[in-house]
Amino acid sequence: MKTRQALRFALDPTFAQRRDLGRHAGASRYAYNWGLERQRAALAAGATTVRLPSAMSLHKEWNRWKKGRDGIPWWPEVSKCTFQEAFHDLEWGMRAFWESRAGRREGPRVRFPRFKKKGRSRDSFRLTGAIHLHGRAVTLPRIGTVRVWEDAARWVERIQVGSVRVTSATVSREADRWFVSLAVEVERAVPRRPVAGDTIGVDLGLLALATLSDGTVIEGPKALRHGLRQLRRLSRAHSRKQRGSHNRARAARRLARHHAKVAHLRRDHLHKLTTRLAKTHGRIVVEDLNVKGMLGNRRLARALADAGFSEFRRQLAYKCRWYGSQLMVADRWFPSSKTCSSCGAVKAELPLRERTYRCESCGLVLDRDLNAAINLAGWAYPAVTASAAETRTACGADCKTGPRPAGGREAGTGTAPERRHSMAAVDGGLTNVH
Repeated sequence: MKTRQALRFALDPTFAQRRDLGRHAGASRYAYNWGLERQRAALAAGATTVRLPSAMSLHKEWNRWKKGRDGIPWWPEVSKCTFQEAFHDLEWGMRAFWESRAGRREGPRVRFPRFKKKGRSRDSFRLTGAIHLHGRAVTLPRIGTVRVWEDAARWVERIQVGSVRVTSATVSREADRWFVSLAVEVERAVPRRPVAGDTIGVDLGLLALATLSDGTVIEGPKALRHGLRQLRRLSRAHSRKQRGSHNRARAARRLARHHAKVAHLRRDHLHKLTTRLAKTHGRIVVEDLNVKGMLGNRRLARALADAGFSEFRRQLAYKCRWYGSQLMVADRWFPSSKTCSSCGAVKAELPLRERTYRCESCGLVLDRDLNAAINLAGWAYPAVTASAAETRTACGADCKTGPRPAGGREAGTGTAPERRHSMAAVDGGLTNVH
């Protein structure tokens, strides 16, 4: 099975190489703005979406313009791939805007592409062609061989045998550090089929990042919460510096490094967790959380953003395809927290402050999150509940439920049938992480 993925490495460039990297990032930004100006001029002249300049036509016009009287003298110092890929990015952005405007693109509305400004936009560029990965270095066109911090020996061996092929390299700057992301095509073994009964329910929360139906509790790093005091101190120091001064630029770099550290801690923990879940379980059931709506709660927004629920689901979706497991997404209206995992009784109300579930029908007393995780694991079986059986979909990497109830009824207001639960302990699972 051939898949596409990215290999990200932190670069350790010399002073001259850092200057070349910055020059390529500036050239990519310049070409993007140049092409966007032509696109806007074409729209002002009455051009339709079909007649707008494409990436290829923009590149041809760029080649004629850069050598003319009004051209740029520094174009030979930069790889030609930088300009080509900048025009491709612009074309993709324009296509996404028009498709979103016409209603042919899912998700939130895409804005019209805007000009990139130095210091305000992300410094990045993409290269194609002769890209070679070594044990502790990577060779990029026009830039040369740049050292990397990580050891890439295992990927070099796979590239040599032909199971991995590098297609492009995206270089970006994050908190004054340079990273390279290699887009590769990987030949993977055919993933194993999900094991019958090897099902785990995952309930995401704020106190504990994830509670599994086998009783395992995974604590999150809470990187933003732990670094909030230093973040406030660095933010105050940055705001007190004079605008345009070297001290303010230095303070901005310190603040950016702190933000990057928080993001890296969160991303690393999510990668390890999702990989272990996808490798050790044949079927994983999660909730279809309305994360965007939940972020509207100002009392919980910071903790929700620090947990990274959307990133957890995104990583779990493609890793389940890699390792042959199945990701099932329970309906957003499925009352996993309000339903008793023993008798199936549903509570009308269950405030967030109640962390222990107490069933008035059968007397079950259980942790709220564990009860929800057990219900999610039982949702995967058609015989558990009739409501789940009506909304189940066919097997797939990321199975969602069918249409949601009309009228916007609240979760848990419907009656659940009597059911018998046998998922108190699911085979396999994660070790406790504290």
